[in-house]
Amino acid sequence: MSITVIIADDHALVREGIKAVLKKTTLGIDVIAEASNGKEVLNIAKKMPADIFLLDISMPFLNGLELTVRLIQLNPKNKIIILSMYDDQMSVERALQSGAKGYLIKETASEEVVRAIREVANGRIFLSPKISRYIVKDFFGSRQQYKKRERFLRLTGKEREILQLVAEGFSSKDIAKELKIVLATVMVHRKNIMHKLDIHKETDLVRFAFKEGIIRF
Repeated sequence: MSITVIIADDHALVREGIKAVLKKTTLGIDVIAEASNGKEVLNIAKKMPADIFLLDISMPFLNGLELTVRLIQLNPKNKIIILSMYDDQMSVERALQSGAKGYLIKETASEEVVRAIREVANGRIFLSPKISRYIVKDFFGSRQQYKKRERFLRLTGKEREILQLVAEGFSSKDIAKELKIVLATVMVHRKNIMHKLDIHKETDLVRFAFKEGIIRF
């Protein structure tokens, strides 16, 4: 029985590259759909279940980590592998805390994606081998930066979603419309975000979102 996969990345070339690798190197893995942003994936997942979701960590509207949470809420059996250019400890931990079962580094994804899909489909966790040495390095050498970035984990799921939209240039009114909530609620969330992150300028919020991989330019 084949393993069904949905691929999501906002770069078509990345999606095509992964599909090409899967077609050339293995039998029994079928890409049944692809998407360029998190909202598309959610819509697809509601109509077309898959064994594995391979998600870019940074996508418009809904990034890979928030999407992971949503997919697991939709179906606790959903299995997610995060595809990322970031190989640091905090990024990996955030992915696993979100519920992902795999973490692939983009630069080595073509060599590891088949094994990752099979491992996760069989109920195991897969991390790119390159990650382990960075995790050790971060643990012993960069605790101050870790504490700084740990602030992000204090945000609720809704606050992280609003932070992404703010960083993508949405106004408060646009966010209210996009999330179907009242403007006053958006303003409360924005105030809480700034308080928890100790960031009080919108430009600094955008910078923070970029450094965290929530958005990319």
